[in-house]
Amino acid sequence: MKLLYQTHSPYARKVLVAAHELGLQQRIEVIHHDTSPTRRNDEVFALNPLGKVPVLIVDDGLALFDSNVICEYLDGLHAGAKLIPHEHGARFRALRRQALAQGMADAGIAARWEAERRPAPSRWPPMLQGQLDKIAAACDFLEQEIGDAPRTETLPDVGDIALATALSWIAFRDVYPFADGRPRLSAWYARFSQRPSMQATTLAGDTLD
Repeated sequence: MKLLYQTHSPYARKVLVAAHELGLQQRIEVIHHDTSPTRRNDEVFALNPLGKVPVLIVDDGLALFDSNVICEYLDGLHAGAKLIPHEHGARFRALRRQALAQGMADAGIAARWEAERRPAPSRWPPMLQGQLDKIAAACDFLEQEIGDAPRTETLPDVGDIALATALSWIAFRDVYPFADGRPRLSAWYARFSQRPSMQATTLAGDTLD
């Protein structure tokens, strides 16, 4: 399989962390592609009409996107414990956390546009604050409900992977100080960040517009 990847994408990192957790990383060739809403990458557009990574080209040539779909596909390639649990309650708790994490990453990217990427005369401070408020509210919610990070030998669920990779990007881009005043969330993230899957997939690089 081939994974079209970007080293500073929280969504792409989520997929690669999942692959490592499932022991599938050796089956995937990682191919870096720079993408941006303002800079067309024709190779990516040829596979995903939204022009975004990650894209996974599976063995029969089908191109899969986005990260949620790719993680579910990878979860079906093995017979062990699942990233997306079968049990009804656990399944929807994991999917809800994945949705929350994706929304946090989306809000973080929108905030970064307003804070530094958009030309200064076009920036809209109320939009920036609105996006930061979403991240803050999500972090407050997580501070109340977060449990212990899975032990290194225990497979995390897709919600935990999505959350850890979203928080890693928020920290990487210095978008919002999510650890401030949230000791439980901060400790959870610190523990999860020590997992081999996270150590092997660190974020790097700048956006090219």
